[in-house]
Amino acid sequence: MDTAFFITAFVTMFVVIDPIGLAPLFVALTQGMPDAARRRIALRATALGILILLAFAAFGEALLGFIGISMPAFRVAGGILLFLTALDMLFERRTKRREDQSEEDHNDPSVFPLAIPLIAGPGAIASVILLMGQRPDVEGTLIVLGATGIVMLIVMGFFLASGLIERALGKTGVTVVTRLLGMLLAALSVQFVLDGLRAFGFGPGLG
Repeated sequence: MDTAFFITAFVTMFVVIDPIGLAPLFVALTQGMPDAARRRIALRATALGILILLAFAAFGEALLGFIGISMPAFRVAGGILLFLTALDMLFERRTKRREDQSEEDHNDPSVFPLAIPLIAGPGAIASVILLMGQRPDVEGTLIVLGATGIVMLIVMGFFLASGLIERALGKTGVTVVTRLLGMLLAALSVQFVLDGLRAFGFGPGLG
């Protein structure tokens, strides 16, 4: 197995989906609910998120080809999108926007806003398509799907243990972790842009 690519895929999906940042939002969305209801919502939201990302992993590149967008162009655009997401994380704009979205549905938040757009948002969709484009062979596909599946299991674990995590980290701890992940995502997004430019023939020494 290509360990380096697995690490890249796992870190990219982990940082973009941000299970740690989602945990306090899950607590807010399910406040006052019994434990059984929280578990059902956690399982449903995670399952829907996996299905959405699997659909884009399987058909995302074909859809791009159908509308005439090359993979290198999408890689550059996706890298820019991920960089903007990283800026949001570094300056806490992403958390504020997620909190605003979470206020829109207080009954059953498993589909909206948890599955869409908090778990399977634009950044996660772009990331899974980009990663699939980097390694379109069978091994690469299995690595991307495996890394995404592991991240989704971590998301579910954070949801199920969100109350304990929130108390353990505190608001300051969550902020620190989110900013560290934002810095890592910024570096990964620049690499995506460099890979896309190299595919276009700009600067063979890039990356």
